Amino acid sequence: MTGEHSAGTAGARQLRADARRNHGQVLVAARDVFVERGPDAPLEEIARRAGVGIGTLYRRFADRQTLMRAVVLDALQQTRSAAERALAEQADPFEALTSYMHAVLDLRVSAVIPLVLDRIDLDDEELLPARDASVRAIEKIIDRAHTTGALGEDVTFGDIALLLIRLARPLPGPISPELNDRLAHRHLDLIVQGLRPVGRGSIEGPALSHDQLRALRDPGGFTG
Repeated sequence: MTGEHSAGTAGARQLRADARRNHGQVLVAARDVFVERGPDAPLEEIARRAGVGIGTLYRRFADRQTLMRAVVLDALQQTRSAAERALAEQADPFEALTSYMHAVLDLRVSAVIPLVLDRIDLDDEELLPARDASVRAIEKIIDRAHTTGALGEDVTFGDIALLLIRLARPLPGPISPELNDRLAHRHLDLIVQGLRPVGRGSIEGPALSHDQLRALRDPGGFTG
């Protein structure tokens, strides 16, 4: 009887592990497909890339909006983790910022979230805390880099966030996702050299804070 119980417990653990793996695979596939084909991309394509049946996808995510929301929540959580990991692993705040930005490009966070802004509520009771936690982790890196003089004081949260959105967007034309990703990392390496305060002049244009960046989403918001 004990052997049967042990076998049953092991089987249940394996099922839970398989479920977690399938869940993660669907989120990654959904993120990539939404970025490459837009928020109305076929869910069947997401299931195919995730290596699961469409029935499995629907059992986990009742509809497209539920899936999008899960993708965004996962993206926000991974963004926070990437910022915290960069700070823990890099003694130099500027290197931490650079490491974080490269990690975010790999996560494709800055590409997928703008695609679904008009489909989900980023201020709901679950997404808002996750978003605020992510922002705080990123601002901690920026603040440290400012304090040490490694990052120009005129470089703001909004600059970093919008820069990542620009770099994360797929390039037009017959460019494979793999080449697009490699180019994004190359261009980031070129651009971050201009973030250091030494050897460059003043930067024109609005330096947006996080609050001002949020106001851009609202009619009649930030107009500076």
